Amino acid sequence: MEDAIGEGSSFVIGIIENRAKEVGLAALDLRSASLHLSQYIETSSSYQNTKTLLHFYDPIVIIIPPNKLASNSAAAVTELVDRFYASVKKVVSARGCFDDTKGAILVKNLATKEPSALGLDTYYKQYYLCLAAAAATIKWMEAEKGVVITNHSLSVTFNGSFDHMNIDATSVQNLEIIEPFHSALLGTSNKKRSLFHMLKTTKTIGGTRLLRANLLQPLKDIETINARLDCLDELMSKEQLFFGLCQVLRKFPKETDRVLCHFCFKPKKVTNEALSVDHAKKSQVLVSSVILLKTTLDALPLLSKVLKDMESLLLSNIYKSVCGNEKYDHIKTRIGEVIDEDVLHARVPFVACTQQCFAVKAGIDGLLDISRRSFCDTSEAIHNLANKYREDFKLPNLKLSYKNRQGFHFVIPQKNIQGKLPNKFIQVVKHGNNIHCSTLELASLNARNKSAAAECYTRTEICLEELMDFIRENVSALTLLAEVLCLLDMIVNSFAHMISTKPVDRYTRPEFTENGPMAIDSGRHPILENIHNDFVANNIFLSEASNMAIVTGPNMSGKSTYLQQVCLIVILAQVGCYVPARFSTLRVVDRMFTRMGAVDNLESNSSTFMTEMKETSFIMQNVSQRSLIVMDELGRATSSTDGFAIAWSCCEHLLSLKAYTIFATHMENISELATIYPNVKILHFHVDLRNNHLDFKFNLKEGPRHVPHYGLLLAEVAGLPSSVIETARMITSKIIEKEVTRMELNCLQHHSVQKAYLVAQRLICLKYSNQDEEMIRQALSNLKECYLEDKL
Repeated sequence: MEDAIGEGSSFVIGIIENRAKEVGLAALDLRSASLHLSQYIETSSSYQNTKTLLHFYDPIVIIIPPNKLASNSAAAVTELVDRFYASVKKVVSARGCFDDTKGAILVKNLATKEPSALGLDTYYKQYYLCLAAAAATIKWMEAEKGVVITNHSLSVTFNGSFDHMNIDATSVQNLEIIEPFHSALLGTSNKKRSLFHMLKTTKTIGGTRLLRANLLQPLKDIETINARLDCLDELMSKEQLFFGLCQVLRKFPKETDRVLCHFCFKPKKVTNEALSVDHAKKSQVLVSSVILLKTTLDALPLLSKVLKDMESLLLSNIYKSVCGNEKYDHIKTRIGEVIDEDVLHARVPFVACTQQCFAVKAGIDGLLDISRRSFCDTSEAIHNLANKYREDFKLPNLKLSYKNRQGFHFVIPQKNIQGKLPNKFIQVVKHGNNIHCSTLELASLNARNKSAAAECYTRTEICLEELMDFIRENVSALTLLAEVLCLLDMIVNSFAHMISTKPVDRYTRPEFTENGPMAIDSGRHPILENIHNDFVANNIFLSEASNMAIVTGPNMSGKSTYLQQVCLIVILAQVGCYVPARFSTLRVVDRMFTRMGAVDNLESNSSTFMTEMKETSFIMQNVSQRSLIVMDELGRATSSTDGFAIAWSCCEHLLSLKAYTIFATHMENISELATIYPNVKILHFHVDLRNNHLDFKFNLKEGPRHVPHYGLLLAEVAGLPSSVIETARMITSKIIEKEVTRMELNCLQHHSVQKAYLVAQRLICLKYSNQDEEMIRQALSNLKECYLEDKL
């Protein structure tokens, strides 16, 4: 599986849809040997759920059925792939390949878990579409790659996406979780980074991929989140443990998770092609994997020593399940019988090549020993040739370099070359300040050296056959080890490292409740606070009695940043990391929706308003009781009356749900909602008006705040005639006068309901507080007194 080696995605996805808009998706990860199955009803006409999953997996191949005979609805997924994933390799497999019965048998035979544990026996009919997609995906992969998946080696999960918080692809872009806005325009020198880039200090490729997956699909299970937070508590309180783990994790190879796929995927038997170049490359990859596994197992005792006396549940479970597992000792012993003790995983190309050739102990295979001698002789001859050229052509700085594809070649600093290079040198290429070249003698020796190395790899693979069979029998233990190392890398090298670089108490542990309020005290934007030293912290409080906050303020007062800040803090908390706040308690969010920005979507021929309405429609159709909805401006791209009506009615619809909503707007009339609905809270960003200039404080305060005619002030600065400004000011004053009168009437009419909701809000806070009984009694007494005296 050498083509799945890189740091990028290694997912092959099969996807199929029926006429009822039900979608089955199977995602096979070639790197970590895992299969993720999802089946769901597509609730959006724009297929947002499917786009979200495809964005999450970022596939290298998408397998779909032919759509010639399909109805319009059943061909929608194919059109989606054609439109949005044109650069991804698309494979059209016959409908017979999408066989759910074969899929169920394959999953049953290949999964590491028992069918009953997977729920396959109970939910077979429910998962028929994703099992059909799994059949097509596995069969294509085995045929294309020329391998057979080892029985009971695949880690299979059903409906994996929906066990986590769901963040749609539009929200991922709006919140700058993976990529910052305009990254293509601003380039890599752009100071503003995404949340992923800020946390990307992991040391392994698997840890980086796990971090990305967690940010795109944060956890929902409070027990798992708290286990990670307990682990961070211990790391932050025990400095020696933290630095010890950092040192130990560096001992494990960067590509540890990749080793699994070579033990899970067994090559098909070869006959005449056993000595071909292509087979030699596959043998080299297999030998490299065994060496990498040996290096990993050699470092395991060091990890065991550091984790021995851990108290947190997560770290102690890792110690019991991995460090105390005898299977790793058995694998290490068997490897020691065949592999030389001094062989270690290396990243320098020629060192790695030499290690691979000499991996097996001497004397086990006579033909292998002969091939090694030939490899050593040609390597020595190449180095002697380089010394000869240094003397003959007076090039003392001539260096010998090695690359996996090119083999050996010469590197000569350009400043050492007087005039032209001698004609003996061929394939002359300039690289920076150096000249890369070869000679006919070197090319001949290179070919012999490569041939000898290829023979070594092939003979080594034959020597490792019994060892490979033994390792494949214990592949589930290796899967566990890779998952543990990736998780430790993310928690230690990303989360704990990030917290340790901040001043004390800048990042704090969040608390979680099942149905409690969302309260963030002095929250800060995790990305922007690294750029602006004087970043202003702000609060948020939402509860069942106050589930909507309407944020008002002029342009550039900080509304959009605040909305993004709240969402990023929730995401950080639900991946199990500390958050940039003085204190925070959160209700677990199952879906996060955002509607931000105002741009045309030329690809789908949608105007700004149409794009806005499609995004809002998706939110309204998919919102749940535990969702977090963030809307930055709504209805601004159409007429003022229609826009206001849409914004108002959307707010009323969301108010009827238990979801938490933060709604930012310039429409100050929307504040009138708070006079009718007691579960609406009005907030504003404080702005001072000095000499007709706006002084932004970026400080969020409760209640409405009317900045008089800030739009007219900006228009005046832009140079509109004074007569036009005066007329506009008179019209605005008359409109505001009518609105104030109407709001006062509403306040009087709904005053009793408002009081009841304020009491309910205080009671909810007391329900989830950590105060002792005496303090709560005092608070209840004060609340009663305030209610009777109408001082709430």
